[in-house]
Amino acid sequence: MPDPLLLVEETVAAVLDPTQVVAGLTPGAAATLADGLPGTALLLAVVADGDTALIDAVDRHWNAAAPLVAGSRPDGIYAGPGALAASLVYGSAHLPADRRRHDALGRAAAWLSARAQGLAEHQTTRLRAGPPGTLWGIYDTIKGLAGIGRTLLAAVQLGLPEARPGLTAALTTLTRMITTTDDTGRPGWWVAANDHALAVPGTLPPSGTASTGAAHGIAGPLCLLALAHQAGTSVPEQEKAIATGARWLLDRAAPGPSWPPYISGYDLAHPPNAERLAATPGRRDAWCYGSPGIAAALHHSGRALADPFLVALARRSLDTLASRPPAAWDTTGPGLCHGSAGALQVATRLNHRALADTAARHTTITFHEAAPVTGFLTGRAGAALALATHCGTTSRHVPWDGLLMLT
Repeated sequence: MPDPLLLVEETVAAVLDPTQVVAGLTPGAAATLADGLPGTALLLAVVADGDTALIDAVDRHWNAAAPLVAGSRPDGIYAGPGALAASLVYGSAHLPADRRRHDALGRAAAWLSARAQGLAEHQTTRLRAGPPGTLWGIYDTIKGLAGIGRTLLAAVQLGLPEARPGLTAALTTLTRMITTTDDTGRPGWWVAANDHALAVPGTLPPSGTASTGAAHGIAGPLCLLALAHQAGTSVPEQEKAIATGARWLLDRAAPGPSWPPYISGYDLAHPPNAERLAATPGRRDAWCYGSPGIAAALHHSGRALADPFLVALARRSLDTLASRPPAAWDTTGPGLCHGSAGALQVATRLNHRALADTAARHTTITFHEAAPVTGFLTGRAGAALALATHCGTTSRHVPWDGLLMLT
């Protein structure tokens, strides 16, 4: 089996030159945290550990990314201006104070704050207009207030006051969303079938869905509310929202426990049915959809509410995953989003040694299956970050994996 730290070193060497990173990417992909320069800049910042050459490389990546995101439309924290802003916030936390771009950080925090306030206003207007449900782009981790809000919390923790208004707007909007249920039993994050912009037509129930996972479901907002509460930042009824979201997940757990990727609108109108929950198709073992991301949400909720049952349930779901060989996981490749590195990072942060060791071995063995090399979410850059964290070569007090709602 390859040495995981050698794989990290190999990946760092492969992405040092930003021109090599963008060579095989479209301009749009090169500007994303998911696939391009914001993600490779983050990798270099996390592993730099004061190395001047690596810190200089971080600057080159940010400089190269800036013109690519200029003028692009807002799209959460994984594409466009939000991707670079998130990379600056999380990456700067790993750099010496004298190498941080303080002016750029202030602008990044202000941009994200304005975006959060804009999404909050959009949601308020939409609710007044009366269409049922909400949109992924309002609340989720990839495009919406959960991911933007977590980055704003990191910015506040870096001492950037520009982030505070947007963080408050995000927490308030997500709290209201979770504590609101319509007359048919659909929760505030239910998405109508026609509003699933990322889905292939005909692949989701016509009754719409309420997603469970960390990327596009309730687990993402739940993580933000719980983590902010633990950090001393709360809005009215935030604890109620945490308890409500956690209870919703508990009521819809399949044996294991595990969770289907979504609950249909039809099922939301009826009492939970264990057979239907177990039979719902879709991914269940990844960070994006599945036990790892949901376990993190329940763990954080349990800590925020001082509820040991939630913490124990999160642990039990990881126990179940660890009891199965990685070949039986429904993950794809070694990446963070769909792959074994996501399970690894969750297990590392939640201190589940058995699952972390298993996921680390599998990620190491399958490491070169990741494509593109540069990808933070699906490529080797993200997998390398997870391996470096597991091996203890990153600053554990700096939460780069706040981007995954894990710290």
